[in-house]
Amino acid sequence: MSKFTDFAIKWGFLIVMGTLFLVFGLVEPAFWNPGNLFNILLSVCIFGTMALGETFVLVIDGMDLSIGSTAALSVMISAYCMVVLEMGGFITVIICLVIGLLIGFINGFMIVKVKIPPLLATLGMMFLVQGLQLIPSGGRSIGRGAILGNGKEAMGQFSEGFKELGQGRVLGIIPVPVLIMVLVAIFVFIVLSRTKYGRTFYALGGNAEATRLVGANVKKFTMVAYMASGLIASLAGVLLAARVGRGDVGSQGTLLMDAIGAALIGFAVLGARRPNPFGTIVGAIFIGMLMNGLTMLSMQYFWQDFLKGCVLVAALAFTFGLQKRK
Repeated sequence: MSKFTDFAIKWGFLIVMGTLFLVFGLVEPAFWNPGNLFNILLSVCIFGTMALGETFVLVIDGMDLSIGSTAALSVMISAYCMVVLEMGGFITVIICLVIGLLIGFINGFMIVKVKIPPLLATLGMMFLVQGLQLIPSGGRSIGRGAILGNGKEAMGQFSEGFKELGQGRVLGIIPVPVLIMVLVAIFVFIVLSRTKYGRTFYALGGNAEATRLVGANVKKFTMVAYMASGLIASLAGVLLAARVGRGDVGSQGTLLMDAIGAALIGFAVLGARRPNPFGTIVGAIFIGMLMNGLTMLSMQYFWQDFLKGCVLVAALAFTFGLQKRK
C-alpha cells in the first residue's frame, strides 16, 4: 500500500492530466491540432507568468492578491504612455516594471514594517490599484482615437516593437509571450532551486523564526519576494497590453484566480507539496487545457469555473490527504 501511495502522490496528477488530454482529443480530434495546442500555450502565458511571481510569495508562506490589478495597471499605463503621451515602447516597459516593483515594495513594507497580515495588505493594495488604473483615462479604455476624461482625443498608437512582445513569433513558430514565460520560469527555478537564496526563501516559509535565529534577514527576503511578485505581474501586464493592442479597463478578468489556481495546483505536481516553478507551469497548462477542451466540447461557461475549482480542491486534497495517511 505504501508503494502505491507513493506512486499516486508523485504521478497521480500527471496521469489525470494525460488522461484528460487523450479524452479531449478522442472526443474532438481538432483538440490535438498543433495550432490549437499553441493556442493553449498562448492562452496561459499571461496568468502563467503571473503565477510564477505568486510562487515567490507562496514559498515564504505568504499570499499576494494584488497581482491581477498590478497586471491590469500595466495594461492601462502602457496604453496611456504610448497612445496618450506618445512615448516609446522601451521607456513604457521600464515605467511599467518600475511601478510593479513599487507596488511589491509597498506590499512588503506593509507586511514587514506595519505588521499587516499578507492577505489584508495585498487585498487593500488590490482595491487601491484597481481604482488607480481607472484615474488617468477617466474610467475609459484607451486606444487610438479614444476620447479621454478631459475631452481630448488620444492620437498616439502602440509601437510595432512593443506589439511584438505580445503578437510576435520566434522563427515564425513560437509565440514571444510563451518564450518569455518559459524564460521567467527558468529564472525562478534557478533562483529557488539552485541558489542559497532559494533555500533561504523555502526555510522562511517553513519556519520564519528559526530562519531568523540562524542569521537570515527575514525582513529583506520577505520584501524581495513581494517585489518579485509585483515585478513579474507587471511584466505579464505588459505582455497582455502588447497582445491586445489597447488599454482595456476590463483586462484583469479572471487573471488573479487563474494565476493563484495554477500556483496552488503546482503543489500536487510530482507530489511536491510545496510551491515550485515547474508545478506552477504545469498547473497553468492544465487550466488552459481544461478550459480549451471544455470550450471545444461546448460546455457552458458557468460550468467551467465550477469544474476548475473542483480540480483544484481535488488535487490538493488528494496530495495532502494521502501524504497525511502515510
